[in-house]
Amino acid sequence: MRTDRLTIRSMQLSDAAVVAAYRADPEVSALQDWPLPYTQEMFSERFERRQALGPLDDFSHGTNVAIELDGAVVGDLYVSLVDGIAEVGWTLATHAQGKGIATEAAGALIEMLFNQLGAHRVHAALHPDNIPSMRLCEAIGLVYERVTKLTFLGRNGEWEDDAHYAITRDEWAEWAARPRHEPTEVTLVEITPDDAHLWGRLVTDRSQERFVSPMLRSFRDALFPEVVDGAPVVPWLRGVMANGERVAFVMLAEVTAHHPEPYLWRLLVDRRHQRRGIGRRTLAVLTDQLRAEGHATLLTSWGEGPGSPRRFYERLGFVPTGRVVDDETEARLIL
Repeated sequence: MRTDRLTIRSMQLSDAAVVAAYRADPEVSALQDWPLPYTQEMFSERFERRQALGPLDDFSHGTNVAIELDGAVVGDLYVSLVDGIAEVGWTLATHAQGKGIATEAAGALIEMLFNQLGAHRVHAALHPDNIPSMRLCEAIGLVYERVTKLTFLGRNGEWEDDAHYAITRDEWAEWAARPRHEPTEVTLVEITPDDAHLWGRLVTDRSQERFVSPMLRSFRDALFPEVVDGAPVVPWLRGVMANGERVAFVMLAEVTAHHPEPYLWRLLVDRRHQRRGIGRRTLAVLTDQLRAEGHATLLTSWGEGPGSPRRFYERLGFVPTGRVVDDETEARLIL
């Protein structure tokens, strides 16, 4: 199978050296389950056992397939397909990470499983601390389902939790058909008692919940605002429409006698509408409005770590003030 950049093919015995090299890398193996140290002999034994079960393109036995970039193996995918239910996984060499390669390969694999091989559900299981794999699951459409307690036996002999992501055929068809272009129109609209439940359906990805509060929490915080500098903040909240569809939510803490600058309190873009420029367009509409009202600055803050929105805000011109408030980096935009 070929994608724009990659070839995905059956493993070969001649792949032993390169596969053993990246699987022995501590950065690659940290949250995986194979025994260490991983050797070429271990790869060869596994390959021969799998080959004895039948053709390597028969996924009912569970198979690892190689990911090639420019003719070189840079990682592999795991795939199993039994009675319409598929399990997938991925491993990528350190030097190939951060380039979208695993996302491209896994996305192509899922498309093949649904469109060519008759799968009706695809799932992946991963360590709950494996944020990069969470983000990969979300990028290819898989949805977080649950964490099962002490259901995975780690290489150290101790039981560990397992996080589960999955998607059905119908869900994948909807995901594949989602709008991906930048909208022609982005507007901020009032949220009313009649449509608040519809705005409450906006949802971010699981891995982003460390940085973006769910809608129900934002509604709760608007109803019962926190006290800052001796007075409750005053929420101003709007829904974001793009080409007539509900796509995002934004909330400010307004200027008061106790709070001299407007503060960007919440910004959530629904998972189906991310990577369309909607966050950037929402901030453009918002800052135009603040300028027209005579405001000179806008504050916000963000958490740090994998997946942090820091780069998004810094690209828009927010500059850290040097303050850390409630473990978040405060930043200011000059309007």
